[in-house]
Amino acid sequence: MVTPSNSRRRVGVLALQGDVIEHLRSLETVGAEPVRVRRPEDLQRLDGIVIPGGESTTIDKLARIFEVRDPLVAALREGLPAYGSCAGMILLADRITGGTHDQQTFGGLDITVRRNAFGRQLDSFETDLDLDLDDQPQQPFHAVFIRAPWVEKVGGDVRVVGRVHLADPAAGSVDDAAGGAIVAVRQEQLLATSFHPEVSGDPRLHAYFLRMLD
Repeated sequence: MVTPSNSRRRVGVLALQGDVIEHLRSLETVGAEPVRVRRPEDLQRLDGIVIPGGESTTIDKLARIFEVRDPLVAALREGLPAYGSCAGMILLADRITGGTHDQQTFGGLDITVRRNAFGRQLDSFETDLDLDLDDQPQQPFHAVFIRAPWVEKVGGDVRVVGRVHLADPAAGSVDDAAGGAIVAVRQEQLLATSFHPEVSGDPRLHAYFLRMLD
């Protein structure tokens, strides 16, 4: 059970494509004031923003069409807290492998992500993870992976929040002695996960992000 915050934080959800409604509902559950963000003016007076799961290349293109990309990049560089799930992780990453030749990101996280690292839609899966969420109860988090990325490299200021074990030992160095592929990270005011907490019914990650805004 998550106790809603006493302070009503205004948190945007980039509403161009993907799991927008699910994130809006999750933010409402943990006591935030969720708002849709499509245009530059929607970025005003936000305490934080969520970049949802979906199709990273589509969100990238639509962000440019709706002229919200550059103002969002500027806001992130100025310190706007952000949480990205799945495609959102890709869009917050500084570097991508496996992306399209013209794909851009918003950046901010000193990580390298591999797009569609776990495979195609048919390779989607669910599993329980142990996440390092500071003062949150250390109970397994049921994570839903859908055409998910993973993190191949992290910078020195990036904290690994969660990993998943890869069944295939030939997958490479990402499945290392530390416990598996990196699927959740935090760097200062930026948080990202490979999986979709907005569809699992567990609000702990949204509550954690909300506490990052204090």
